[in-house]
Amino acid sequence: MNFLQSIPESIFEIIGFSIGFFVCVITAIQIIKEYKSKQSSSLSPGYVMGWLFVYSFWAIYGLRFEAVALWTTNSLALFLQIGLCIIVFKKNKKIKHV
Repeated sequence: MNFLQSIPESIFEIIGFSIGFFVCVITAIQIIKEYKSKQSSSLSPGYVMGWLFVYSFWAIYGLRFEAVALWTTNSLALFLQIGLCIIVFKKNKKIKHV
């Protein structure tokens, strides 16, 4: 545990931003894939809704504990996930009515 304490907080923030931003890029890629595809979504509504709760929790957690990397990247991921949810739900609704 002493090793972790020796790492500066700024390093954790930089790593947190990097990993969090990478997750946002992956989500953006999934949004583009789902938007362009004419097939039904490969993502279940439960799956995409579950990530809304995960990103919401970590964004709030980051705000509470003033962890800038957590609240900024998870807020962005939450925004992207809302967009993904809208696309998935619209596609699933359209497929059921066809």
